[in-house]
Amino acid sequence: MDFMKNFLKGVAISISQIVPGVSGGTIAMILGIYDKLLHAVNNILKDFKNQYKILLQVGIGAVVGIFLFSNIVKALFDNYPIPVGYLFIGVILGGAPLMFRKATVKGFNKKSILYLILGIIIVLMMGTPNNDASAIITSLSLINFIWLFIGGVVVAVALILPGISGSFMLYILGLYNTVITAVVQFNIPVLIPIALGGIIGTLLTARIIEMLIIKFPEQTYILIFGFILGSVFSVFPGVDGLNSLIGIILGILGFIFTYYISRNE
Repeated sequence: MDFMKNFLKGVAISISQIVPGVSGGTIAMILGIYDKLLHAVNNILKDFKNQYKILLQVGIGAVVGIFLFSNIVKALFDNYPIPVGYLFIGVILGGAPLMFRKATVKGFNKKSILYLILGIIIVLMMGTPNNDASAIITSLSLINFIWLFIGGVVVAVALILPGISGSFMLYILGLYNTVITAVVQFNIPVLIPIALGGIIGTLLTARIIEMLIIKFPEQTYILIFGFILGSVFSVFPGVDGLNSLIGIILGILGFIFTYYISRNE
């Protein structure tokens, strides 16, 4: 039972990573698995017996989700950006009450407002994702290997930080289409440096974030809450008549779904 739950959570996290502007870390928090994953990553060598299971289960789900749904989700986002955008806004906002509860366990004060605003501003300063028109990397050179490795590190950092979109960071680096194409075509040589960068980036970032959560829980969670609220603006697809109406309906459904899930976590 635990395997299937964690497997499906891994699938959901990987799907969210495909959509520019949506954060896998946010979805992990909504699903109530974020802190567990952080702890497992940071203690995998010290306590392998008790920590490997959740990483393996979520990891398998994430890999399956990426290979099964990357082409589908990208096609939906490319062809129906407005409805899909509203859907994910609903998903993000549905988990916002849970984020707020975590961030304000000891109350909400003037300092909290400053951290909240700072988190929102940081995400907004990144701008909104544009079409990645860069050349698609299909073969490896030393330069390409290094660049793809850096891309893997950046995606890992974005995955660990709720509110920061991994796919959006790939857009900034000009690697979004390269990664999606490599996944769809199962181009292992191109995926290897990305995976290596992802592993190293995850190990480094998870340790820092867990340390901040332990030492400065209220400040860290309220900053993350700001990241998440700021990401809503990045995902917002605009207004376009019927598409927006359909999107609002999907957004409400997404909100109800994730609110129900997060409430039970």
